Amino acid sequence: MSHSWREDVEAAVKAGERISDRHIVDQVRQAVLTQRLPPGTRLPEVVLGEIFGVSRSVVRRALTRLAADHVVDQRPNQVSRVRAPSVEETRETFHARRLVEGEVAALLAGRLKTDALDALATEAEAEAAAHARGDEPARIGHSLAIHHRLAELSPNRVLGAMLTDLVLRTSIVIALYKRGSLASCYLAGDHPRLLDALRSGDAEGARQAVVQHLESLERLLDLGPRDSGTDLKAIFGAAAAEA
Repeated sequence: MSHSWREDVEAAVKAGERISDRHIVDQVRQAVLTQRLPPGTRLPEVVLGEIFGVSRSVVRRALTRLAADHVVDQRPNQVSRVRAPSVEETRETFHARRLVEGEVAALLAGRLKTDALDALATEAEAEAAAHARGDEPARIGHSLAIHHRLAELSPNRVLGAMLTDLVLRTSIVIALYKRGSLASCYLAGDHPRLLDALRSGDAEGARQAVVQHLESLERLLDLGPRDSGTDLKAIFGAAAAEA
């Protein structure tokens, strides 16, 4: 979890904002998606309550919602942790996403209105700009926005809901298995290539753009064991004491 994320939480608490379980869910999910909160990190209710300035019951509701979204693992009589999917689950997740997102892209090819295509292109341009200036959290955010928008636009609502879930799961496994020497999982040209196929109505081209993008992304990962013992209290100790 980054210092900037901690500052955001502290600022909200000090400003007297009413912190709800939804707010905690959004903050933790965003930290996971942008790879600032490592998989396996312990999430003690007491510490989270101190950080966000809320009761344990509010934290408990947030953790339950995060567990339902596959962001955290909850086990009886154990501290909740950010999920740490296995290598097998990682491969299965990528395989499922290739099938689902490939089909969604094929269904959308030639069917999107100009404003939707322009919005997707704007996100792709913003992603490239963020990568160029070395802002990895922003780059990830713009990349996720593209894929979540495809899910929202899906003419098949069931596939769209499945894609939303798979985008989240894939982001979590990327956070776990991204090579330590790799500053970014940015794949230049992949999103513009997909948008070209969507704009031209090339359904099979759109499907293949998605498949190739996800295959390339999976090849960037190091599917070996990881030390996931990061402790939230060690990260937030000072902030919790001041909150």
